[in-house]
Amino acid sequence: MSKQHALDITNKQLCKVRTISTFINLSADKNQWQAILQSAKTQCDRFTHALQNIGYQVQSIRIVTNPFSEYLNTQDLASAKADLEQLMQVLQQIQDNSNEDNHNSQNNSTMRLRFAIGEAKTAQEIALLPELIRDYGDLCNACVNVTADELGILDNELISTCVQAVEKISQITPRGEGNFNFTVNFNCPSYIPYFPASYHRGEIDQGFVIGLETPDLLLASLQNLQTPKQQSYQQRLNQAYHAMRAALQYHIDIIQDCIESANNKTDWCYLGMDTSAAPSKDCTSMVDMYKALGVPYFGASGTVEISALLTRVFKSLQNVTAVGFSGLMLAVTEDSGLAQATIDGEFDIRSLLTYSSVCGIGLDTVPIAGDTSSDKLSALMRDTGTMAYRLNKPLTVRVFPVPNLHAGKLTEFESSDLCNCAVLAVP
Repeated sequence: MSKQHALDITNKQLCKVRTISTFINLSADKNQWQAILQSAKTQCDRFTHALQNIGYQVQSIRIVTNPFSEYLNTQDLASAKADLEQLMQVLQQIQDNSNEDNHNSQNNSTMRLRFAIGEAKTAQEIALLPELIRDYGDLCNACVNVTADELGILDNELISTCVQAVEKISQITPRGEGNFNFTVNFNCPSYIPYFPASYHRGEIDQGFVIGLETPDLLLASLQNLQTPKQQSYQQRLNQAYHAMRAALQYHIDIIQDCIESANNKTDWCYLGMDTSAAPSKDCTSMVDMYKALGVPYFGASGTVEISALLTRVFKSLQNVTAVGFSGLMLAVTEDSGLAQATIDGEFDIRSLLTYSSVCGIGLDTVPIAGDTSSDKLSALMRDTGTMAYRLNKPLTVRVFPVPNLHAGKLTEFESSDLCNCAVLAVP
């Protein structure tokens, strides 16, 4: 790209704040819910306004609780639903009050509020999730953390229970889209800001994490590069690495300063930032990043190398406590380029798992054939989990068995979060 067409990487529109995620503890004492949730919402609003005042767009605010069995009655489905209904009413009242305040202040923006009920820890709790997710959707994100023993062998009984939940969610939610709100975690830490992998176990009472959306910024930094013809391939990748890192560092420093200033004299603990690019259907595709770095298409030879390079960028940033994934995210149905690549047959599910060895997140929002056997799905989760613990990295499995669709057929998702793509086979 010629110099006169260079994009200004200091432009704050290129770097969006995907989420301000707060972490709170709820107890079975419902009389306390209103105050605790209101405090979290007020904290999110404080940071949202601070960031908006300096020119950054905030896309969502999120509240994550301790494990839901600690505050919902999980004795049976009816009891859990009754408690969750009461909780949702409290959240709705808080949101309505916030919207009214924004209207009165002539601030017409309505911030998306998402809620995670924390992790499910037992088979009984996992069995509750399909119907809770069906009925409460965006306000009922949940995860399960699967552990491994000293030999690295995973808890396959727990995995099988998770597979049953995935299958039931697929059957009772339209087009199987409810699996957007459920994931299986392997070696994932507390305080991931992105749903539904986000959870914590009550380590602190009031904390928060920032997550960004930066593919537009990263691509702009590459498009600005002036590459002499005599420059070697190694030199070009080095130059690209430093350009992306510098662009991210510029905005991270500003955002951190803003957050720390807004958090002055509060009793909320800033836990850090997930430095992942966090692509969405509405921003630059990660596929464009690979092409800009010399890979002809995502899935071609060279994809592993560039995946590793991008991951190194996200993990090299200074003056920030990196939390969560802080790596390369490849979310198939949330990225228009990856979705198109499935239609073009440019990668398969085993390729995605291979790329996870040098990046992060695992198998995320991957549509699979609706008739995929339970044994195959369990084995796929065990492969992902084995890689997570063997390589000591956080990986997840969030797959969508799509009813009545076989591999190669196109999805017809209606969620505003999802791109339609080709269903992948599970070998």
